[in-house]
Amino acid sequence: MGRVGFEQLVAEAAAEPVEGWDFSWLDGRASEARPSWGYQRLLGTRLAAADAVLDLQTGGGEVLAGALDAAGGRPSVLAATERWAPNAAKATELLGPRGVVVVATGEEPPLPFADGAFELVSSRHPATVWWEEIARVLRPGGGTYVAQHVGPESVFELIEFFLGPLPEEVRRARHPEVEAARARAAGLEVVDLRTERLRMEFRDVGAVVWFLRKVIWLVPDFAVERYEARLRDLHALIEDAGPFVAYSSRTLVEARRP
Repeated sequence: MGRVGFEQLVAEAAAEPVEGWDFSWLDGRASEARPSWGYQRLLGTRLAAADAVLDLQTGGGEVLAGALDAAGGRPSVLAATERWAPNAAKATELLGPRGVVVVATGEEPPLPFADGAFELVSSRHPATVWWEEIARVLRPGGGTYVAQHVGPESVFELIEFFLGPLPEEVRRARHPEVEAARARAAGLEVVDLRTERLRMEFRDVGAVVWFLRKVIWLVPDFAVERYEARLRDLHALIEDAGPFVAYSSRTLVEARRP
């Protein structure tokens, strides 16, 4: 079988839905190494031991659902927030049967929950971390925030292929020490902070198109028509040299309210 052409790869990726937080469409077309701590498994153990849990920016609910299915027990109070309407609908469908109340929220605080309402607050890859709100809704005396954040300079090899070199202040954003300082400023004690860089491979240009359509903040103005010339360059590069390699960055954060 001959190689699939640029137009076919791009058209297929542009037509594929991107709602939710399931990346299985990339199976065989792209890959990403996983952090050593295994966030979903870790979250499952914490869910089993907590009685009131809030999952922030849950996406389509896939990670929380998997953690709940793996947990040996279940919190008596379990809520999740999501601000993008298509994902909120998907999360409601997925998490509702598991006893989770999904709350659609706005772009900014406050969260629609009482002070000290939750023993555990979790989040995987939050777009924005509102540390003061997290501290507010955690229970005093040990309420815990456990999350996996996107770390510094994540997938910058791919981003800069389209946007060119990024300024230093952008490169410093999401640095774990900066996030830890903000957590402490909100009154939390940081008890664990680990960052790993993880190899990613994109094996065809369609995988890149679908990925950038789904993770919209990487190249915020991404559209096939706008970046067609660079996409053609990328297609030729992959055809000639093999998979395009980038590195994601992930930070495990655990912080407690004294």
